[in-house]
Amino acid sequence: MNPKVINLLNRMITISVYTIYPFVLVALILTRDERVWRVFLAPAISFILVSIFRNFVNAPRPYEVNDTKPTIKKDTKGKSFPSRHVFSVFVVASTLYFISQPLGIVLILAGILLAFIRVIGGVHFPRDVIAGAVIGIISGVLGFYL
Repeated sequence: MNPKVINLLNRMITISVYTIYPFVLVALILTRDERVWRVFLAPAISFILVSIFRNFVNAPRPYEVNDTKPTIKKDTKGKSFPSRHVFSVFVVASTLYFISQPLGIVLILAGILLAFIRVIGGVHFPRDVIAGAVIGIISGVLGFYL
């Protein structure tokens, strides 16, 4: 895949999810939907916990292990497991699925594409993105129902 396309998709998916999420929160606030707290707290708390776990594990990235240059512009050392980008998309997608199933499904598909892009872009191993997706889905579902 063309490096420009990889970087564009990586950026577009990330920006799209980070833009959609606050708009949904605002819509929930404006409609006085009591689910707003779950939609806000599930991703927020789990993002903090995943970030702490990632720092503790501090797994190397593919370009560190294989001594290659990633297609996605990145020079961070370690902090590869789990993928926080993929986790973020999946926790938001699984949380928003309970608000709007079509939106949740679109975001889940975007998360799958992002996971693929992060691996072929050389910034994550498959285990990183799989773990990010699984933790994101579990966090979104548990956070929404607890």
